[in-house]
Amino acid sequence: MKNTKLVAVLLGLALLFVICGLALAADKVAKDTIILKGNPMGGVKFMHTAHTKDRNVKCETCHHPSKPEKAATAKEQACSDCHTKTATAPMKTTYKLAFHDATAKKGTCIDCHTAENAKGKKAPTKCTECHQKANV
Repeated sequence: MKNTKLVAVLLGLALLFVICGLALAADKVAKDTIILKGNPMGGVKFMHTAHTKDRNVKCETCHHPSKPEKAATAKEQACSDCHTKTATAPMKTTYKLAFHDATAKKGTCIDCHTAENAKGKKAPTKCTECHQKANV
């Protein structure tokens, strides 16, 4: 009887470790939808999987290599880890400018969307197609 209880306790502990391990592993997987906040026009829903898997956008396109004067603390960081609302030395590019310039004519996101449209694909290029106050 004692052996049965011991086996049950050990199995319970093993199950607990497996569940905790799966939960920790799930935290390391990129979330499917990321909300880019901070713009008065509204947040931007960025569908991570749609870009990385469906459209084959390489990680380095957004998570570009760090600069020697601003070393990365992780392989893939949030844009806001380095690009802040007001550029703080040694960074020269603000959070907003990391995505597009003041007129939304050039920048990481808009350059790619414009190129995709030139290939006949549909990618948003108007402010309100990405920035949505009510929905995010």
